[in-house]
Amino acid sequence: MKKYVLISCVSQKLDRPALSKDLYTSTLFKLCYRYATSLKPDAIFVLSAKYGLVSCDQVIAPYDMTLNEMKARNVREWSERVLVELRKQTDLQKDRFIFLAGDKYRKYLLQHIRNCQIPMERLRIGEQLSWLKKKI
Repeated sequence: MKKYVLISCVSQKLDRPALSKDLYTSTLFKLCYRYATSLKPDAIFVLSAKYGLVSCDQVIAPYDMTLNEMKARNVREWSERVLVELRKQTDLQKDRFIFLAGDKYRKYLLQHIRNCQIPMERLRIGEQLSWLKKKI
């Protein structure tokens, strides 16, 4: 069984293309990424509202898009694209997935994944920051 961490994108970004792990500049994303690396996963992916499933060493350009402003139909379509990519790189039934992502980013993915954890589920942003700081 392999372990994967999925981190949702954030609005604060560099103003130039960069590796996805470096593009997102918010404290929340940086702490999520540090926590994710501490788990020693087989891979860490970013759930990007624009690009879908993105590896951390993939260069992407900045964008202004979020699932939080999308209609449910569009979020479902985005989720289907992400699932296609996940199926290419992982085993949704055997592998373990750790979501460091909000509800909109995981809502339509969870029903397809057998083994997942959501360690910060139901925590507000301030609580997430505090939780992450304690864990790393």
